[in-house]
Amino acid sequence: MVTSVVTGANRGIGLELCRQLRARGDHVVAVCRKSSPELEALGIRLEAGIDVSDASAVAALASRVKDVRIDLLVNNAGILRGESLDALNFDSVAEQFEVNALGPLRVTAALAPMFAPDAKVAIITSRMGSIADNGSGGYYGYRMSKAAVNAAGVSLAHDLAVRGIAVALIHPGMVATDMTGKHGIAPRDAAQGVIARIDALTRDTTGRFWHAGTGEELPW
Repeated sequence: MVTSVVTGANRGIGLELCRQLRARGDHVVAVCRKSSPELEALGIRLEAGIDVSDASAVAALASRVKDVRIDLLVNNAGILRGESLDALNFDSVAEQFEVNALGPLRVTAALAPMFAPDAKVAIITSRMGSIADNGSGGYYGYRMSKAAVNAAGVSLAHDLAVRGIAVALIHPGMVATDMTGKHGIAPRDAAQGVIARIDALTRDTTGRFWHAGTGEELPW
C-alpha cells in the first residue's frame, strides 16, 4: 500500500488531498497544527500539533513516523498575508518565509530517512512566486517566500535524484479557501489537479514548476 503524508491537512486543499488519496486506497498520514471535525471524519492517521515553522515540532513528527515507509510527501501547509510597499510588515514577511519556504525544506529533510525508493515529493507553491509572471507587485512576503521554496525544490530535486526520488513544484490555481477569502476554484478540483501532476511526475521531469489544472510548465 502507498503511504502518503500531507501537511496542512485540516482544511482546504490539504483536506481534499487527504480525502482523495484515501479514496483511491492510499494509507494517509494527515499532519496539521490543529485538527478539524472534517479531517477526523476521514478516519485516517492524524498527527496534530505540528507547526512546520517549529523545528522541534517537525523533529517530533519525524520521531512519530520513524517506522513508516513514505511513498509520497505533499508539503501543503502555507500562509498568505497581503503586504504593500506602503504598509510593510516585516514580521509578517518573516512569518511567511518560516512557513512557506523553510517549512517544506524542514519537513522534507526531517522525513527523508523514511522515504521509500522511488518516492515522490510535492511542494504546493504558487505562480505568485514566479518572477517572470509578476505583473502586479505587492504581496511581498508571499511572493518572496514562494520564490524561495521554488529554489529549494529545485535543489531538493538534485539532491534526492541519487535515491530515485522525484520532486514537483505545483501551483494549484486560485483556490477558494479561507486563505483566499473563498475566491477561486473548489478545493476538490484543485486537489484533483495536484494529484494528476503527482501521478505524472517522473525522474525525468523532477524539479519542474507545474500548473495543476492545465499541466503547463510555469516560468520561474
